[in-house]
Amino acid sequence: MLSGLDPSGGAGIQADIQAITALGCHPLPILTCLTVQDTCNVYDASAVDADLIRRQLDRVAADAPIHAIKTGALGNAEVVDVLVEFLHRNADIPVITDPVIKAAGGGDLADAALIQAMKENLFSCAEMITPNGIELAMLGDSDDPAEAAQRLMAAGCQSVLATGGHGEGPQITNTLFTHHADPLQWQIERVGGEYHGTGCTLAAAIAAGRAAGLSQRAAISQAQNFVNHAILHALEVGRGQPVPDRGIPWER
Repeated sequence: MLSGLDPSGGAGIQADIQAITALGCHPLPILTCLTVQDTCNVYDASAVDADLIRRQLDRVAADAPIHAIKTGALGNAEVVDVLVEFLHRNADIPVITDPVIKAAGGGDLADAALIQAMKENLFSCAEMITPNGIELAMLGDSDDPAEAAQRLMAAGCQSVLATGGHGEGPQITNTLFTHHADPLQWQIERVGGEYHGTGCTLAAAIAAGRAAGLSQRAAISQAQNFVNHAILHALEVGRGQPVPDRGIPWER
């Protein structure tokens, strides 16, 4: 996976490592950016050198089989270019892209160039993108989730999982939009408010399911159950949002 570092340990590459390990897979982590962040917000971010990431990808791929890729915060457009080049050479690997743009506290994690690079180059390489409601509206230029998802698919996305964790109401609804079927929905009870790192956890868990050979739908179902279990045992790490406990024993 390629993700940013969250020093609060709630989101980013730590969330990916914990979720992927809990689901029985071995993570191959590549750090894309460093952030100034706590459980309340993101205050600054700095991308890792794109050439270093290129060399890491090439070495890891030459040494170990890669069964799925999960992406999170990518730092800048240059990192996207390196990743896309790698994916074009490894087109058989399923890619789950969490298009991280803003933190829940409002802090920016992507500038205009990075967003454009994701939309124009990365999304067509991914079998699924997993935007939350705010990200989906921004990326699809519509406040209507179905319309925004259709616009993204018309522009090259294979499928869009619109996540509902940032919404309101008694249930969280995640909706999968694809080119070949009516939208599918998964629902779980909403517990408390918002949590720090749930989007990262969900996307990483889906990638782990795909790496283990699950179908797209089965991977989503397993991932949603895993996230729900982690939320039910959330940790009060700091003064902001609780952190899902991805290390709590969980049975598939």
